[in-house]
Amino acid sequence: MAASYHIKQQGTRERSCKLDIIIAGAGIAGLGAAISSLLAGHNVHILEATSEIKHVGAGIQVLPNGSRVLKHWGLEERLSKHWAVANAYRVFGWKGNLITSMNVAQTASAYPGTWFRAFYRPYLQRTLLERITELGGKITCNAKIVDVAFDGAEGGTATITSEDGRRWTADLFIGADGIFGKLADQVLEHPTPPTKTGDLAYRVMLASPDIVKDPELAEFVTHPNMNFWYGPEKHVVAYPLSKELFNIVLLTPDDIPEDSKASTVAGNVEEMRSLFRDWDPRIAKLLKLCKSVHKWRLCTRFNTGGWSHPSGAGVMIGDSVHATLPYLAAGAGMALEDGAVLGECLSRLPNDAHTTKSSREYLLAKRHALAVFEKCRKRRTLMVVTRSNEQKDLEHLPDGPEQELRDREMQMVPTPPGEALVWRDPAIAPELFGWDHVVEVNLHWGVPSIPHAATVGVRDSRL
Repeated sequence: MAASYHIKQQGTRERSCKLDIIIAGAGIAGLGAAISSLLAGHNVHILEATSEIKHVGAGIQVLPNGSRVLKHWGLEERLSKHWAVANAYRVFGWKGNLITSMNVAQTASAYPGTWFRAFYRPYLQRTLLERITELGGKITCNAKIVDVAFDGAEGGTATITSEDGRRWTADLFIGADGIFGKLADQVLEHPTPPTKTGDLAYRVMLASPDIVKDPELAEFVTHPNMNFWYGPEKHVVAYPLSKELFNIVLLTPDDIPEDSKASTVAGNVEEMRSLFRDWDPRIAKLLKLCKSVHKWRLCTRFNTGGWSHPSGAGVMIGDSVHATLPYLAAGAGMALEDGAVLGECLSRLPNDAHTTKSSREYLLAKRHALAVFEKCRKRRTLMVVTRSNEQKDLEHLPDGPEQELRDREMQMVPTPPGEALVWRDPAIAPELFGWDHVVEVNLHWGVPSIPHAATVGVRDSRL
């Protein structure tokens, strides 16, 4: 699929055709939707539940498809100050034997103008926030939304109420409150709750200078690579984020109490170390540097029903409707794509002095825009959720014939479809990385909408 790389300039709109948009949630999806909607010429106000937008987090990977969006928004140069560049993606067996590696630059060259990069999440989030401010967006913290009311199927506006009684009116409400958010229950007719996957993640952040002191570990920092260890029921990901920070994620079976209402709990460092005691000795050395850790229960959430309100005044995006496991490192890219597609759709709404946003023509166009957004996103995000589930099984195989076949396939030239180093898998990598949001919207924009009729797995015969 052809790709476009032009930097999007902020559009101008007639006042009568400029939406007042409220976005609930300042995660990657919400911030991305804000940038794209502002570039489309609309007014944007982000409501964030926390008292401040805290710049906390771990490592995050941006793959070629996500990089294409960030470049489109004019963010490449400023992000280059914060990103980490890996030379290769290396896959080890759990005992430390190198199975295969993928040259990052060579792989990216198949998708011209794009890149693979890693970020400390707060740096990426801060850059997105800066861009929103530059474009004229507004952000209000300490605004936990408890109610979203729509004024009938034809009215086309939403009233948003916060926990402390404040109210806002919007022409479009965008819910981006994450996998455990409750707003989908109010916006969607048939919301889908999160599903436990049986896995959890320990997330560890180390000081890179401490790692360099050990001659056996130093190359993890001085020769940056994305490192993976596959093993029975578990796997490890480790990579540098900068000369100061080193990120480790350890995926293991979920042992958080079943009745726990918290998805994130304090972890026990010694318990974590014991889970990997017999693995590659370098992992034990890295974990010896860890002083404290938290663990996250991994869940998925995919809404098989519609993603927008019938009125055309509300839509859900990001993890609130398509949360995936982290095994493809595709979550950030999917969130960025959501924002890019939604903004591109909103940029195509009527824009002339003789049209008002309350007119029937405009309201129909707005509903069409949300229908196109869903068509562009639903099957693609389902593909990512499905392959992420399959990837878990591939990476966590017990020692034996299936594991040996998996390893042999990763060493073939060329590798076969379905191989376990997913970022070069010919069955999915071209579709995952070659996708362009402008091309996709062009493809679907002229197709008549069937609001809330399409379901996952049932293909519209006109597509």
